[in-house]
Amino acid sequence: MSDPRTPGTSPGAEETRIAAETGAALLVLEDGTAYEGSAYGARGTTLGEAVFATGMTGYQETLTDPSYARQIVVQTAPHIGNTGVNDEDPESRRIWVAGYAVRDAARLPSNWRSVRTLAEELTEQGVVGIKDIDTRAVTRRLRDRGSMRAGIFSAQGLYDDSGQRRALPELLEAVRSQPDMLGARLAEEVTSAQPYVIDPADHGWDSAPIATVAAIDLGIKTMTPVRMAERGLRVHVLPATTTYADIEQLNPDGVFLSNGPGDPATAETQVGLLREVLDARIPFFGICFGNQILGRALGFGTYKLPFGHRGINQPVMDHTTGKVEITSQNHGFAVEAPIGETVSAPESRFGRVQVSHSSLNDGVVEGLRCMDLPAFSVQYHPEAAAGPHDSAYLFDRFVDLMKEHQNA
Repeated sequence: MSDPRTPGTSPGAEETRIAAETGAALLVLEDGTAYEGSAYGARGTTLGEAVFATGMTGYQETLTDPSYARQIVVQTAPHIGNTGVNDEDPESRRIWVAGYAVRDAARLPSNWRSVRTLAEELTEQGVVGIKDIDTRAVTRRLRDRGSMRAGIFSAQGLYDDSGQRRALPELLEAVRSQPDMLGARLAEEVTSAQPYVIDPADHGWDSAPIATVAAIDLGIKTMTPVRMAERGLRVHVLPATTTYADIEQLNPDGVFLSNGPGDPATAETQVGLLREVLDARIPFFGICFGNQILGRALGFGTYKLPFGHRGINQPVMDHTTGKVEITSQNHGFAVEAPIGETVSAPESRFGRVQVSHSSLNDGVVEGLRCMDLPAFSVQYHPEAAAGPHDSAYLFDRFVDLMKEHQNA
């Protein structure tokens, strides 16, 4: 059972002994709230921003999404781990979450694709987690107070060398001393160190490539360049530190900026790069972090959301078609731009801009479209891993944009 504590409370000797024998763990939030549970995965201490994800499925994709770097993910779905872990579904080279909090962890996986348990994977990759807590209570706290710094403590992180449990104020001090997500520059930490190419011939395309894309990896998910390759695009995935001169050498038909973690206000390098791309009128498509960077390149501001959008069930209105899409999202920052009107970009040389998509939950900007430049972006993840597939048309829109530019 979850046991939310307040600062200053401490367990008795018998409770300490039982907790140590059963592998106790504690989730501590920045506001002083703490939740008692059991250790899950690796043991020790981990710190990060506590956020909640509402997906009922796709926990493996969530764990390996680089956009979750430095975040402790609280799963709102109560039962996690029932399909185990396989080697086909990771969205990057490793697990990126700082920590993992679940209610009911599956004791044994039951899926023909499973090759190991989730607990084994967390342990192998050194991810400190906690289970057997009331994740609904944690989620309500984060919705009321906003995402906040947090820590998970177990084993030597929860007990000193003498076996005595560390006092909650000591753990709370560790939580509050860590850096805030506001102002965090993380894309360079998660990006690929070397360029690589995703070729359409390896993904079912049996003709010559129809276009070349330079994709800047700010925390790119595996399925994103695959979705492009399936449509005949040869994708050069480039590190976050790529310069415009590097892009020019490829002479691409289009440029793509990926999802990624951190505060877009710290992405001056990528904003400057994108402005050069826009000045050159190269077709551009961005998702998630790429949407925020387009917004800042156009001169709009960005801001931190109270608790963000994370899950695979986020409703969005496409203002171009009037259709509602159910989308996969993972972002804690958003673009500040007027919805429902065409405006001149604050950086006036880029012409007119429209908010193309917006959230039906809270009205947050979910997409931008340049009226005088071949550029657009969305705040969500159309690669649809682990679903839904409502937004796959955006890759086709990018293909059409490059074809139009080629034929101009």
